[in-house]
Amino acid sequence: MAEYVVYYRVSTERQGRSGLGLEAQRARVQQFLQPADNVIAEFTEIQSGKRDDRAELWNAINLVKKTRSKLLTPKLDRFSRKVSFISRIIDQGIELAVCEHPNVSTFFLHLLACFAEEERRQISERTKAALRAAKKRGTVLGRNAQALAAQRRLEKQEFFETVRAEFERAIADDGSFSGAARLLNDRGVKTAKGGKWYPQTVKNYLSGNAGKLPSHGEAKSYLHSPHPN
Repeated sequence: MAEYVVYYRVSTERQGRSGLGLEAQRARVQQFLQPADNVIAEFTEIQSGKRDDRAELWNAINLVKKTRSKLLTPKLDRFSRKVSFISRIIDQGIELAVCEHPNVSTFFLHLLACFAEEERRQISERTKAALRAAKKRGTVLGRNAQALAAQRRLEKQEFFETVRAEFERAIADDGSFSGAARLLNDRGVKTAKGGKWYPQTVKNYLSGNAGKLPSHGEAKSYLHSPHPN
């Protein structure tokens, strides 16, 4: 028979509200416990594992000290991701039990923590290297992607205003995407990037700026009815 104080942790409030992660952790604990074992209390934290000042974790640790019980956590990284913190707690005489590593000695827990921390360091380095390479390629990263996309749409609309007269005339003169593209190129009208017009380019500008044309139906009619030259 053993007495445990159980500690659960999820990283985000969304996970906490939905039960994502917590259900799996509780299931792991239930599989670990023996019929004669006694759970004194359970503590649930919604906080990053990088922080050492987690209130619920310290409540659990203090209760373990008072009751001389064991601290039980589903996985080692739910307790902490830092070797130094794990070592400091164990050095205080806290007996730590980890469901995913039953019957493992304190020494082996130290080794597992070292391996896990080194693996995370390598993953972090690979991720940083990949992000640096992506930035060099011009890839938009993170939350700025939506803002940049909106800025590009605005710039595209502003450019359209500068060629709208020629654009509408080309559509009216020919009535097809390919014909309008040919006329725009023949008349020396450049795209926003200074390149040539293609049928798909004309189609994209027509659909993206229909509201800028005299009317959407009128613009569409250019492509479905003959127009005199």
